[in-house]
Amino acid sequence: MSFSGSASFAEATRVAIFGGTHGNEMSGVTLVNLWMKNKEEIQRKRVDTEPFITNPRAVEKCTRYVDTDLNRAFTPENLSAPGGDDLPYEVQRAQEINRIFGPKGSPEAYDVIFDLHNTTSNMGCTLILESSKDLFNLQMMNYIKKAIAPASCLVLLNEHPLLKYSTSRSVAKHPVGLEVGPQPQGVLRSNIFEAMRVILKHALDFIELFNEGMEFPPCTVEVFRVLERIDYPRDNNGNIIAMVHPNLQDGDWEPLNPGDPMFQTFDGKTIHYQGSSTVYPTFINEAAYYEKQQAFVTTRRETLVASAIRKA
Repeated sequence: MSFSGSASFAEATRVAIFGGTHGNEMSGVTLVNLWMKNKEEIQRKRVDTEPFITNPRAVEKCTRYVDTDLNRAFTPENLSAPGGDDLPYEVQRAQEINRIFGPKGSPEAYDVIFDLHNTTSNMGCTLILESSKDLFNLQMMNYIKKAIAPASCLVLLNEHPLLKYSTSRSVAKHPVGLEVGPQPQGVLRSNIFEAMRVILKHALDFIELFNEGMEFPPCTVEVFRVLERIDYPRDNNGNIIAMVHPNLQDGDWEPLNPGDPMFQTFDGKTIHYQGSSTVYPTFINEAAYYEKQQAFVTTRRETLVASAIRKA
């Protein structure tokens, strides 16, 4: 059956799976190392899938990064900087990844990059979408959500002009972030590992079906759009003076209403959310975001409409 007004895309034949963009997020590191030894599980007809460790030095040290956050390093300035050993390690690495899988924004770039991450926050399975206009990714995410139901997989949309960042996956035509938690840094939890593995399986199945000529009908996808970054309360010297409130802790994706408890000071006082409308917080108390002055991000629930897609 053919749908009127359907969008057509070239076959997605070149796919990469990135693990170790952050060297202490163990599910992606372990899966990619497994698949580098034996690619059978990730092979699909008409698709060449490349598993790749993005930040080997950070993986070796089991740390998020060595010099600077690789997942913020893919800026035009960094990618065009004259190469050399005096550049931060992750900037050198970003240039190398861009040479192999890009160039970013070019017709030669890889079709799809899956970038595997863990979070210490209670987010469950989250797919990260970088553009509400990416119909291919919206259709893929709809397919994954239906395939794993009744298990949940939410979609976080980050196209905020000030809060969007230059990710390693942004080198691809269709970048897909996968964030699974809660899992402590440097730790491997079997349930989190398996959840990530299952989502990758369905994602690759979708690409295979698309390449074989299946047309996907119009669909709607519920997303959580990033609105604002909320920092911890601080004193004049920049020191944190309050913690995430127990009512909010582990409440990722739950509604936060004006007046709800948000932080608790060290002497037990409650700081309430002062926003004008209900929001849905996520990345609550993420360990890696203390250095980024972020206690959580707020999001708004939206429904996006994706037209039908088919192979060109």
